Order: sequence, then C-alpha cells, then structure tokens
Amino acid sequence: MLTQQQLDTFRSILMDEKADVEKRFKENDQFGMNKGHVHESTGELSSYDNHPADEGTELFERGKDLALNEHESIHLENIEKALKAIENGTYGICEVCGEAIPMERLEALPTTTYCKKHSPDQVISDQRPVEEGVLMPPYGKFDFDDSNDEGLSFDAEDAWQEVASWGTSDTPSDFNEQQQHYNDVNIEPEENVGYVEDYENFVGVDMYGKNITVYPNRQHEKYEEDLDAEGIMTTFGDLPPYEKDPYVEKD
Repeated sequence: MLTQQQLDTFRSILMDEKADVEKRFKENDQFGMNKGHVHESTGELSSYDNHPADEGTELFERGKDLALNEHESIHLENIEKALKAIENGTYGICEVCGEAIPMERLEALPTTTYCKKHSPDQVISDQRPVEEGVLMPPYGKFDFDDSNDEGLSFDAEDAWQEVASWGTSDTPSDFNEQQQHYNDVNIEPEENVGYVEDYENFVGVDMYGKNITVYPNRQHEKYEEDLDAEGIMTTFGDLPPYEKDPYVEKD
C-alpha cells in the first residue's frame, strides 16, 4: 500500500506530464489534425499542379502526424486514468489481478495501472506490411546463384552487374570499406565474369584441349601470388618457358 506522501509524489509527476502533453498539442495545433486535409497545412489548393515527389513527402508527413497524435492521445488517456485511480484509492493496484504493483515499476512507468504480468503492451506485434506478401526476393525467379549450374547461367543479377560496371551514381565514398577504383563500387566486383575458375581468365588451349598457354595479365599475377602464399604449385604442372610466358621465344 502506497503512503500518502508517495501518492502525492506520483500525482505531481502525472500532472507535470499531463501539462507537457497538452502544451505539445497546443503548440503543434494537435499535430495538424484540426485541419481537414493535408493541403490546408501546406497552403496548397489541390494536388493537380504538384510534383509526385512533393505529394509523397506530404503523405509521409501526414502519416507521421497521425502516428504522433495517436501516441500522445493514448499517453494522455493513460495519465488521466492513473490520476483517476489515485482519486479512487486504487492507484498502485493491478486492474486484473488486484496485486500491488512494484514500486520500481511505478517509478519507471507512473501511468501504468497494470502489473508486468498483465500489461496489455507486452504482446509483440507480428503485423507486417501487406506488400511483403507479394514482393519477391532480389532478382526474383531469375536468380540462379543457388542452382546446380551456378556460375554457368547468366541471371538477372549478372545482367545488373554488367550494366553497373559501366557506372552508377555510387562513389567510393558511399561504402563503409575504402574502395580503390570506381570499377569496384558495383555489386560483387571481384566475382568472375565469363569464367568460373580464376585460371580460366589467363589460360588457353587449342581446339583439342592441348597446348596449354598462359597469357600474363593482372589476374595471372594475383593467382601466382596466391599460390606462392599457400606454398603449392600451379594446377597446370611445370610448363615450358614459352607456355608460361608467350613473350619468351621458342627454341
């Protein structure tokens, strides 16, 4: 049972909160809810001559005002309900089970009239936007990364990568990790394009699959560096000098 001094303290806290909420309502003109249409708050007569982006902004702001107004209205109702409970002598007692509400809970949430077990706000909403029921994952049914022929199919993601390789609005400064080149700011820039294994980018054979030839390029240098770091030999075996490097003349 709360003492009279404790009740007076909570009454003072609740009255201050009520005054703050009413002040916010007055200063924000009830968050614009006193106006019949959003155009009244912006001074517009119609949507006819407005840019769709501007209309989208106003729609977002209107939705935000509705949410803030609802939040503050519920808070004000809870304050008045708690003040009425103080007047009736039921403050600090759970409405459902009739047990005393712990002091720590009242200090953290003076507007509550429920114990923690019977609080109506303890249910986590599982409501999701209706759009999620029809939206497909990125690239939808044209994403073949998880298929058996991964790396062999040119899917929707590959199509976007090809387009993005010619440039997007992204810059190296838009990424958390520092990018060294504008060619590295698209999706998975390190992914092999046109080949599966790394060595396929610099190794060639004749039409019979013989006469292996290595064509030096940046990928070849990186491949050799990785092999040296691992301490293993190339999978092509020990090639003749002119096949390791086509610039070496054949004896």
